[in-house]
Amino acid sequence: MKKLAVLPVLAILGACAAMSGIAPAQVGGAVPLGQRVTVGALIATPERVIEDSRCPENARCITAGRLIVSTRIAGAGWAETVPLTLGEPYALHDTAITLVTGLPEKRAGTETAARDYRFWFEGGT
Repeated sequence: MKKLAVLPVLAILGACAAMSGIAPAQVGGAVPLGQRVTVGALIATPERVIEDSRCPENARCITAGRLIVSTRIAGAGWAETVPLTLGEPYALHDTAITLVTGLPEKRAGTETAARDYRFWFEGGT
């Protein structure tokens, strides 16, 4: 029953954001570049892929490589753009956020278009 009470509040917040011209943030889940997502007390917006040197899923590699995403992080009264590296917690303003997944997996012989990336974040508490 408590979950039902949250839905009207989310609808009101979304309507207020829409009237102010600010796109509402998605709550959790996978987001593409440019889309805001609520992560605990933070709002994260992946802006661009800085590096995707992950080992392709259809190849053998000596090193795993890494995925680094320039991400706008906003909290109560502040916002910063930081480079988040897949699997590495990033601490700022007494909280931490982690880029936990970046899809699609890299494949040998293909380039991933920016529009095809999806990202998951955890933390913000």
